[in-house]
Amino acid sequence: MNYIVSIVGRPNVGKSTLFNRLVGRKQAIVHMTSGVTRDRIFGNSEWNGVKFSVVDTGGFSFTISKNDVLEKEIKNQIFMAIKEADVILFLVDIMGIFDTDIEMAKILRRCHKITLLVVNKVDTRKFIDTDFFRLGFVNYYYISAINGSGTGELLDKLVGIFKEEFVKRKEKFVEKEFLPRFSVVGRPNVGKSTLINSFLDKNHHIVTNISGTTRDSLDVFYKKWGYECILVDTPGVRKKSKIRENIEFYSSMRTVKTIEYTDVCLLMVDASLGWEKQDMNIFRLVKKYHKGIIILINKWDLFHNKNYSIQKNYEFLIRKKISPFDNVPIFFISAKNKDGIHHIISTADQILKSRKNRLKTNILNKIMLPIFKKNPPPSKKKNKLITIKYCTQLPSCTPIFIFFSNFPQYIKESYKRFVENQIRYHFDFRGVPIQIFFRKK
Repeated sequence: MNYIVSIVGRPNVGKSTLFNRLVGRKQAIVHMTSGVTRDRIFGNSEWNGVKFSVVDTGGFSFTISKNDVLEKEIKNQIFMAIKEADVILFLVDIMGIFDTDIEMAKILRRCHKITLLVVNKVDTRKFIDTDFFRLGFVNYYYISAINGSGTGELLDKLVGIFKEEFVKRKEKFVEKEFLPRFSVVGRPNVGKSTLINSFLDKNHHIVTNISGTTRDSLDVFYKKWGYECILVDTPGVRKKSKIRENIEFYSSMRTVKTIEYTDVCLLMVDASLGWEKQDMNIFRLVKKYHKGIIILINKWDLFHNKNYSIQKNYEFLIRKKISPFDNVPIFFISAKNKDGIHHIISTADQILKSRKNRLKTNILNKIMLPIFKKNPPPSKKKNKLITIKYCTQLPSCTPIFIFFSNFPQYIKESYKRFVENQIRYHFDFRGVPIQIFFRKK
């Protein structure tokens, strides 16, 4: 994916709809409300064997109030997308040209980038309006992003440009879809976007004090200190009772979907609020999908002044609440000041390796069977001595262990937790959920 295509235009012309059409899935939130998209959203597309990246942007507006921080950040994101793009799709509405379109056209002409004018919401090919020539672009295409009409010709043109203009490009590019995915999750306004920006050493994502600034799950390529991965910024997950608008609902669903397709989740917690019920709900969600997890206590410098004794008590209380899955790395950080963040990626990489770790059956039995003999499962009935004769790890993508017993139906949940703790004690499964099953011998 050497090529980057950025979609720009004023609000509500269908940029996110076209983005979803090109990437082949509903990745960006589409809503009648103007200004839903804020950060740049990255996706992958392929046409006629040519792979390229697609970037969705927020709506451009040149009448921005001096006090509107969010609008200024959206505008900065648009300019970054234009700067990074190989080809720009300038999207306008068939309803006509607005002053914002003319202003945007002036900016794009000064950039000297390959720009295709795309007229959206055209349901018939017979429509021709020469008024769009006023924007000063020779190549323009009529499409309907919602039903796909005309997008084939547009994609043919893009692929032709890639083959003509960039045939000499010989940069080696790592296929990003095969890289590990580390997602930052948590409640709204805990500092998820700030952490991503600190990892990248630049303002890649919009950061404001407004709760719910991030609305889509945002992928970004990370390559530093020998590590390569995809970092995913996600919208904050509120309690269902506190979701007031359907855009927030879609954002929360994006986060759940992101967790499902991630490798390791970085669960961020606001130090001033502590470990609340919603943090526990997100933790359980990550555990449900059997993903690796790291807990990040953010803003620690502001509220506890790095007091070591308070830090140990704080950590102890969290581990008590998440027990028995308490073998989880916990970092006390300041995402804004970059304090304590330097070992997060390396730890996430180690957790990823632990998820893929496969124990040899003879080694597993050699260690676990003596433990079962010394501490056998308690029996519910008389004359029902429960024994475990054999154990093995399944060849699955996450650690799953099967223990064969004469009476598996009588083994209590407390003993399953005991077995899990013993596995974690003797083997390296730090930050990795484990599944344990007992079967009839």
